[in-house]
Amino acid sequence: MEQRLSLVTLGVPDLDAARRFYLDGLGWTPVLDVAGAVTFIQVAPGVLLSLFGAAELAADVGDGRPPMTAPGNVTLAHNVSSPEEVDAVLAAAERAGATIVKPAQRAAWGGYHGYFADPAGTLWEVAHNPGLAVDPDGTVRFAEA
Repeated sequence: MEQRLSLVTLGVPDLDAARRFYLDGLGWTPVLDVAGAVTFIQVAPGVLLSLFGAAELAADVGDGRPPMTAPGNVTLAHNVSSPEEVDAVLAAAERAGATIVKPAQRAAWGGYHGYFADPAGTLWEVAHNPGLAVDPDGTVRFAEA
């Protein structure tokens, strides 16, 4: 059976604030938006980002765990085509209400990157990696080391 990632769900403490950040602030377009319940945004071919209330997500899991938000061991990443685009994306995120956690800077691995946290604390890396390429069919390639 083929394994693939098709949905990333963010359990957010305030669904309305998350919607304002991603939809109004960043200008992302939902493919399905059920007010007060869930919002789905297509972020890549075959991949959705879901905004779901943290308490509702905990209830859906159903094992009695408390609501979780802002995972400390996961970051999401947005790879862009130039250092200038890194700066532009970080600035747009900050204008939308994000907190810049790490200002854009040269990286030890040869690229340029920075981090922001969305209003719920979810970390996003914005990076230009000259050794990473995405083909028109979505295949990701890394340059030979």
